[in-house]
Amino acid sequence: MGSFVDLKAADGFGFPAYVAQPQGTPKGAVVVLQEIFGVNSHIRSVADGYAAAGYLAVAPATFHRVQQGVELGYTEADMKAGFGLKMAVEALPAPGVMQDIQAAVDHAAQASGKKVGVVGYCWGGLLTWRSACGLKGISAAAPYYGGGMTAEADAGRQPLCPVMAHFGDQDHWIPLDTVEAFRARQPGVTVHVYGANHGFNCDQRGSFHQPSAELARERTLAFFAQHLA
Repeated sequence: MGSFVDLKAADGFGFPAYVAQPQGTPKGAVVVLQEIFGVNSHIRSVADGYAAAGYLAVAPATFHRVQQGVELGYTEADMKAGFGLKMAVEALPAPGVMQDIQAAVDHAAQASGKKVGVVGYCWGGLLTWRSACGLKGISAAAPYYGGGMTAEADAGRQPLCPVMAHFGDQDHWIPLDTVEAFRARQPGVTVHVYGANHGFNCDQRGSFHQPSAELARERTLAFFAQHLA
């Protein structure tokens, strides 16, 4: 359903993004932010799923500043490699990868002519939260199990658009007490907690939990329908 296009950030850096087109006129646009495994087959399928729901979907390669063409699986070795790449991106001087996400948002708005939402998973969930709090042109954001977003450094950020956050109550990377502290600190954010583990949305991972994934998608689509119309 989709194909890769080349985008350019404000500093002139070029990077690829997977773009999935809906049938007919898009009802909005969604930027899909990857986990620590690159724009792999799972993230492309997520983008395709949003396109099937009527949205123009754009998934930027957020590892591109440190390594090109990353497409990892979910083994222990892949996990280690992905975590290293994430740390390398996080270590870039500001604004780092945020300017690439801004370019993806701008492209999504221009290509669709509609409002833009952002959804992201794992590290992409953290980047979705940061995007909601610092980037322009975002009308709604839905981070999934954003590792780090409940930590002190990020939990105090103030979103500039409506946010719906999804967490699992068995997530050993994001302790439930930090989720509840985040909920108390961010009363304007809709927080949903599922009986699931980290990565529950990914059908290629052992932690996949179909009932939680389906409910979270249903809620996110309703949320986007409300704010991207």
